[in-house]
Amino acid sequence: MGSKNKLKRFKENETFDNVFQPTREEVVGDLFPLKGKWNDDFFKNDNPLVLELGCGKGEYSIGLAEKYPNKNFVGIDIKGARFWRGAKTAVEDGLTNVAFIRTQIELINHIFAENEVNEIWITFPDPQIKYKRTKHRMTNSEFLQLYKKVLKKDGVVNLKTDSEFMHGYTLGLLHGEGHEVLYANHNVYVNEGSPEEVTAFQTFYEKQYLEINKAITYIRFRIKE
Repeated sequence: MGSKNKLKRFKENETFDNVFQPTREEVVGDLFPLKGKWNDDFFKNDNPLVLELGCGKGEYSIGLAEKYPNKNFVGIDIKGARFWRGAKTAVEDGLTNVAFIRTQIELINHIFAENEVNEIWITFPDPQIKYKRTKHRMTNSEFLQLYKKVLKKDGVVNLKTDSEFMHGYTLGLLHGEGHEVLYANHNVYVNEGSPEEVTAFQTFYEKQYLEINKAITYIRFRIKE
């Protein structure tokens, strides 16, 4: 994407009511005004709050928001020029139950309060296969403890990935640490029993994976107390 195009998207993001782009200083300083108040001050309802971490173009957040109008969705990514597409679609289609925030995943406990979130989706994250990149895997122990901070006690995490490595690594870690695996499937479009929200819509890259018959895997789990 050209720099001109990126700048145009950044500018347009600033005009969207459903996009938030706080500075790192604001976030780290706990100055983000919606922390603990997402439902009261933005969505104006008491519906369950669902996050998509590393939302990319926002396709999954948009798909979920369309399918589940009685839930609130927030897509999170550090690249605002990417989720511009999702934010613009939401505006054009009048979807009021989805928002996007430009920030780092590591800072979500500064964006959301304890027990504020009902569910987390992690869709097609970089598996960070090299051992030295373990700390960047979005299902490692440190990230799980971070998610636990913002999730309600019965909150769940969903991992959807095309990476057999990421699927296996996560399952092993979950079992090893005693977390509760609610459902696991190593090929959601072939094996029966996949939850509807897992197969109802695909991201741009997921469609490409499916065209070359790459298996899409899924895990739903709860982080132990």
